[in-house]
Amino acid sequence: MSLVGSRPRPGGPARGRPRSEAVERAILEGVMKLLEDGVPLAELSIERVARTAGVGKATIYRRWSGKEELFVDVVRAAEPPDPELPGTSLRDDLVVLLESLRRRGLATRSSALLHNVYAQMKSSPKIWAAYHTAVIEPRRVLTMEVLRRAQRDGELRPDVDLELANDMFVGPMLVRAVMRPDADLPEHLPEHIVDTVLQGLRPVSPAAA
Repeated sequence: MSLVGSRPRPGGPARGRPRSEAVERAILEGVMKLLEDGVPLAELSIERVARTAGVGKATIYRRWSGKEELFVDVVRAAEPPDPELPGTSLRDDLVVLLESLRRRGLATRSSALLHNVYAQMKSSPKIWAAYHTAVIEPRRVLTMEVLRRAQRDGELRPDVDLELANDMFVGPMLVRAVMRPDADLPEHLPEHIVDTVLQGLRPVSPAAA
């Protein structure tokens, strides 16, 4: 699998060299080549990655503090990119967020390598913790921000538990994408989930009360 480019890490170090992106791409693709050759994550040393990518170890350490952070960026680059939210309404933003989850589920199903890497990451507490901190938690924070804005703007009832609401929106897609690999992931699924959950969370109009 070729990585077309690296992605900036939130809060990561500034990139000061003109050829920085090309070097990072070579390193990320070096890791992916080793994984494609069947080398387990546990056996991937910085020295081995540097040799494969044709760079020095110092070049890698200038960009990543260790292999955990490097592996997170490899997976992030192989996944579909995080979406730009339209910001037009709660429904629109949630549909886009769930569509991103659906696409990641499809990518994992279609890529045996990516599926294998996820499984190996989960068996390594340090790597999984780094991925959770750098990728999963920021996505959850973003969804919570969307829900808080919607509650503030009157799109959700003021008594709605936002943490629970977040799980109610994201949970069905995760179940289908991760826990039920044989389940369908049709294009309309994000809209169907969002509309179904919103029916019980929207404010009740005075006429319907």
